[in-house]
Amino acid sequence: MAKIEALKAENAKLKQAQTARISFKVSEKGAVSLYGLGRFPVRLYSGQWGRLFSVAEQIKDFIQANKDKLAVKE
Repeated sequence: MAKIEALKAENAKLKQAQTARISFKVSEKGAVSLYGLGRFPVRLYSGQWGRLFSVAEQIKDFIQANKDKLAVKE
């Protein structure tokens, strides 16, 4: 039983580490792929990332203003 509990604990730890990890890769077509947010990667080209970063404050303000309507997924 102790072995089973140890394996369960190890499995839970591995799942937690996997979901907390964010990584990046360059795709075959030259886009930046962001892994670790969900099941599929977020894939944008560098210009798209630049446009997204330029409105980061607006996104933060929008999220804050609509916090009561938004779902939270970890």
